[in-house]
Parts: sequence; structure tokens; C-alpha cells
Amino acid sequence: MSSVRNILGLAGWLVAVFAAAWFGARYIPGEWYAALNKPSWNPPNSVFAPVWTLLYVLMALAAWLVWCRGGFSGAKGALGLFIAQLVLNALWSYLFFGLHRPELAFLDIMVLWVTLAGVTALFWQQDWVAGAIMVPTVVWVSFAAFLNFFIWRLNVDGLIHS
Repeated sequence: MSSVRNILGLAGWLVAVFAAAWFGARYIPGEWYAALNKPSWNPPNSVFAPVWTLLYVLMALAAWLVWCRGGFSGAKGALGLFIAQLVLNALWSYLFFGLHRPELAFLDIMVLWVTLAGVTALFWQQDWVAGAIMVPTVVWVSFAAFLNFFIWRLNVDGLIHS
């Protein structure tokens, strides 16, 4: 594979993951989120953007490594599932912060987690480094799923959907 093609491929995967990030970033915590009851272990809002930025870079790198092995046609299942997890990832922010529906966001994040686990396993089969690079995202989404669940349950009686 030529170096120009590799660079363009990496740029393409970065654009794809940051398109999902851009969509999700349109729905931010606001007054509604600030008013919710949260567990004591809820991180400050300032933690989320840097963590997600790093995770999106790692996801792009992992997808690129798999893509370098044989292009999209060489890993259709793995890369297709990767794109599906990007959609689910972006959808979570809309459901949670946009629609104020933590219960729907929890369903989404559970499907996202299963999808990410599948992506990680498929990537590992293609390139163990790519699989390993996905592990921090699985760990963070596991944490986020627990946080989503606890926020939902702590506020189930007082949720107002808008």
C-alpha cells in the first residue's frame, strides 16, 4: 500500500470518527443535566471531552490499522460494525442530552457496548494491535453505561422529557 494511500486512509478514518463526535457534541450537558441527581463517583463535566477526544483518535487508528490490512473489502464485517458503533455512539448524546431520555440512552449504550465488544474481537483477529487499541473504549463505555444507569435510576421519578 502506498504511503499516500495510507495517509489518506488515516485521514478518512479520522474524519469518520470526528463526524460522529461532532454530531454527539451538538448535544451537551445543560441545565437539565446539572439538575439531575448523580452518583458521588460521577466525574466532573470537564473530564468527558478530553477522554472522548483521545478515544476517538484511538478508534480511528484502530480502524485504519484494520483497513491497511486489506482495505474495506478485506474486513467488511469488522469495519461495517465499527461504523455501526460510531452511529450508536453519536446517537447516545442525542438520546441522553438532546431528548433527555436516559432510559433510551441506556438501551443505546448497551447495544453500543455489545457492538464495541464485537468490533474489538473482530479487530483483534485482523490485527492484535488494533484490537488492543479498542480496549480503552470498551472500558470507558462500560463505565459510562454504569453511570447512565445510575443517573437514570436516581432520577426515574423526577424525569421530565422535553
